[in-house]
Amino acid sequence: MIAALRAEFRNTGPNHYRVGNPSRYFFEPLEPVLVDSAPERANSGQIARGSLAPIWSLVTEQLLRSMAADYIANATKAISADKQPEARQMAQAFQKKVLTSLNGQLGSAEGAAGIRDGLMAYTSSHATFDDLKKMLRCLDLQRELDEFGRALAPKIARLEGASLDKVLGLLSTLKSRRADAVPFALTIVARRLERPWELLSLATTTADDRAAARIAAGPFAIAVSMVLDQIEQKHHLLLFALRNNRPVRAREIVSEIYRIEQALRTQIELKGSGWAQRLDDLMTDVQAAVDAEVSSIPGDHRHLTHILESPRLRPDDSFGHKVGHIFEKGWDAVAGLLAGHTDPTHRRDNVP
Repeated sequence: MIAALRAEFRNTGPNHYRVGNPSRYFFEPLEPVLVDSAPERANSGQIARGSLAPIWSLVTEQLLRSMAADYIANATKAISADKQPEARQMAQAFQKKVLTSLNGQLGSAEGAAGIRDGLMAYTSSHATFDDLKKMLRCLDLQRELDEFGRALAPKIARLEGASLDKVLGLLSTLKSRRADAVPFALTIVARRLERPWELLSLATTTADDRAAARIAAGPFAIAVSMVLDQIEQKHHLLLFALRNNRPVRAREIVSEIYRIEQALRTQIELKGSGWAQRLDDLMTDVQAAVDAEVSSIPGDHRHLTHILESPRLRPDDSFGHKVGHIFEKGWDAVAGLLAGHTDPTHRRDNVP
């Protein structure tokens, strides 16, 4: 599926980003934050893999043609001779030259406009310009992010207890040194998590309560938006699975989406917040995709239950979940539940 998604989102022009090419060594420091999605959907801690080809073309064909030609020729020889450390040293030297050149041009409105226009020769995505700026920040933060990544466990089964304390400590230290590194660091953490949505704990743990306003004022509040981004990404994966007739994978994705939704609604009092509105909008889109798929069953097969209609998919539809919220909903909810009235209009707590 990942290979198919890369093909879907990759720029239609020639892609010079290939394993073993000098471009691979140049972009290697970005690998922990690369995502296989459109540039428009890459958040502040992510860089779309599809942006690399147009950025590389801009640098090598327009901005630094002579320096790039020298780097490519020398790095190609080193790679062919299996001298990887030497190739990486060459890549680092070229990265510094690119940083100096691009930062200088981006320092003026005229220079920034020239960079934008240059990129449009290789891509139709205006968001690639944002990815280019994130690339420059990430390269500038290379040492700090490398140290942060080495200090993290390769895999984090659950982000709780000692593991949560360690990650929070590492993030706090990094933030005190380079606050602009936090979004990239959170992306790195999410990739180490067995359950990526547990990134949410980094935002909620530092708050005094579940109130969205309190959490939004915390040092790692951006983690909430990143978890919402996970739902959006999975929504697109769901659409891809449905288009390619993969109902089992679609069911897995829907189940994951519902688990993320449950975590957000359980750990944060979302009511009235921008996060609440975005979550509602995302879940509306997910439900629309599910409904469209279910309704696609031919009329003479409507007696069959679609795999996406399983009541086990959504955890908050279970009896146990409803009972677990008794004290939040009041005893009227108990009476309604036992009487079979699950419609919220039957509860007195909805009366103004």
